Amino acid sequence: MSLIITLVAAILIFGLVIAIHEFGHFTVAKLCGVQVNEFSIGMGPALWKTTRKGTQYTLRLLPVGGYVALEGEESPESQQWEDEDAPDGSSSEEASAPSDPEPEEKPEGRPLNEAPVWQRMLVMAAGAFMNFVLGFVLLLVLITARNEPITSRVIYEVKEGALCGQTGLQAGDEVLAVNGRRCFVANDMVYELMRTESYQADFTVKRDGKKVELKGVQFDTWQDEEGKTHMSLGFTVYGIKKTPLNVLKEAGNSVLYYGRIIFTSLLDLMRGRESINDLSGPVGIVTAIGQAASYGWEDLLELVVLITINLGVFNLLPLPALDGGKIFFLLIEGITGHAVPEKLQTGLTVAAFALLFGLMIFATYNDVLRLITGAMG
Repeated sequence: MSLIITLVAAILIFGLVIAIHEFGHFTVAKLCGVQVNEFSIGMGPALWKTTRKGTQYTLRLLPVGGYVALEGEESPESQQWEDEDAPDGSSSEEASAPSDPEPEEKPEGRPLNEAPVWQRMLVMAAGAFMNFVLGFVLLLVLITARNEPITSRVIYEVKEGALCGQTGLQAGDEVLAVNGRRCFVANDMVYELMRTESYQADFTVKRDGKKVELKGVQFDTWQDEEGKTHMSLGFTVYGIKKTPLNVLKEAGNSVLYYGRIIFTSLLDLMRGRESINDLSGPVGIVTAIGQAASYGWEDLLELVVLITINLGVFNLLPLPALDGGKIFFLLIEGITGHAVPEKLQTGLTVAAFALLFGLMIFATYNDVLRLITGAMG
């Protein structure tokens, strides 16, 4: 039964995150007057489809993706729409034969490549933006539903004898940044301190209305039964009363927090601070969804927040196979007045797809290996 619940939860979560992403592309394309040929949830054979105002809406068999096929966009999705344009699933050439009794709806919009560069950039960025919006809405629900108050960045008390107090921190300090990174929420402090390697950090605080730089604040450590060393914070912070404004601010700042830790983790991976063996693929995500679902709806919802913001950040990376890569090409076109040659775009996109596919296979191998190791252990 738990396996069925995990699979159902995974399908619903993947479907929601992908649908909201594609809905962003779809909505902005429509607003910009671009012809949307198909809006599809899922990949593979079509289970259901209908056409409204020149756009085909499709539900497909495999809940592992989705797409928006735009007129004038050279992509496999657009070609797939053309090949399935006939009501009986025949090719587009067969669909245009005189024997086809159903009239075709005339497209209402213009091709994507005829829209201004700035509009095309908005269409490409809209998917990731909607992932951030979804994360914001879910965080609003989570923060509102929790019984505990919002955690502030203002230090309430420094424990007696704590090393952090001896090396700079004081009660009443409002933490603005740790190691030069601005703290949006209390978790930013914890995350930055977790990344320190010497159990000390530079703090920027507001004290008595003035900004104060505290260099080399040190923290106490302790060891567990396995001999691993852990940091002890040595201070507590104030809580904030839940008002509508405070909840909105905390949700917005939490989106920034999640987005930054995802981006920072990617940078750490490229710089070698994190091992590539820690990468997780679809199997690992489904496993995490199952574990979160067993803990309760709040943990599951928090994982969905992480997944949707992760997708938003990842899609904005300047890789040719992603929305960020398309935005980068459009930025070059906007600056130079000339589009990047189609052959170059295609070659780079194919290479990027191959790299991403290879990484997914490697991450899936890691996931399976971890599952086997866990089962044997």
